[in-house]
Amino acid sequence: MRKVVMVTGASSGIGLALCKRLLAEDDELHLCLACRNVGKAEAVCGALLASYPMAEVSTVQVDVSNLQSVFRAAKELKQRFQRLDYVYLNAGIMPNPQLNVKALFSGLFSRNVIHMFSTAEGLLTQHDKVTADGLQEVFETNVFGHFILIRELEPLLCHSDNPSQLIWTSSRNARKSNFSLEDIQHSKGQEPYSSSKYATDLLNVALNRNFNQQGLYSSVTCPGTVMTNLTYGILPPFVWTLLMPVIWLLRFFANAFTLTPYNGTEALVWIFHQKPESLNPLTKYLSATTGFGSNYVMVQKMDIDEDTAEKFYQNLLELEKHVRGTIQKSDLHS
Repeated sequence: MRKVVMVTGASSGIGLALCKRLLAEDDELHLCLACRNVGKAEAVCGALLASYPMAEVSTVQVDVSNLQSVFRAAKELKQRFQRLDYVYLNAGIMPNPQLNVKALFSGLFSRNVIHMFSTAEGLLTQHDKVTADGLQEVFETNVFGHFILIRELEPLLCHSDNPSQLIWTSSRNARKSNFSLEDIQHSKGQEPYSSSKYATDLLNVALNRNFNQQGLYSSVTCPGTVMTNLTYGILPPFVWTLLMPVIWLLRFFANAFTLTPYNGTEALVWIFHQKPESLNPLTKYLSATTGFGSNYVMVQKMDIDEDTAEKFYQNLLELEKHVRGTIQKSDLHS
């Protein structure tokens, strides 16, 4: 039986690098690229098949910031597959990131410089917006759309005879101080990206608690500081050109600067080879790179309270009930 692996956000950046590495590890996979842009996904699909003719590669159109799209994709996947062995929940956005230049310059000359560059702590704010579903866009894309996708795909994921794995792309920027149970969508704050990644970490803990006995396991990873379209959007290109020598130098003091999408996928590929029962649900698995460019995986205990994780999970179930009701009503009227 071929293993079936689905990757959201598979047409560029970390997602695309992950697809290439997984096929290099096992060219008899069935790889399903779950992407917003059908044209890009088809082009990637063709390129992967040209390099790995033994593989099966398919696409499914899904926009995790649009619940109708999520329901449609899940229905299609349930018609196509009997099970999913691995789901990489990788699609994510950081819209219009604004750099706090004052914080950057004061940080450059402080003892926190390495920590600041590794985690972007206090450096980035984003202007969020509300989607057609009436939800905050960063929360819906990075957390809730994926949550609904998992809920819809439970029949393909819960098999006690042979476990399935969820692998989330989280971040070192996931910080408890940016998340609040009173405002899970971070509609009142300035750092929705950090909040959404902390929410991902909470959800990961709750999913393990609620689904391990049904044969579904969840893990969170961090790709490190990778130069992708997401990162390049933060600063003008000339600034990156000026900063790159500094960043290369910092690699000798901090292991978070993976820099390339290939290096950033180290922890995501490593998890592919682990027995899910052996992984710690309270640990984040970090891609790391030495100053000389060797990749390895680090572990970090997450700053998570299990009761908060369970409360957050219950909040998501309530929100799910609400949005399903709204969608059913609009279907009746249309």
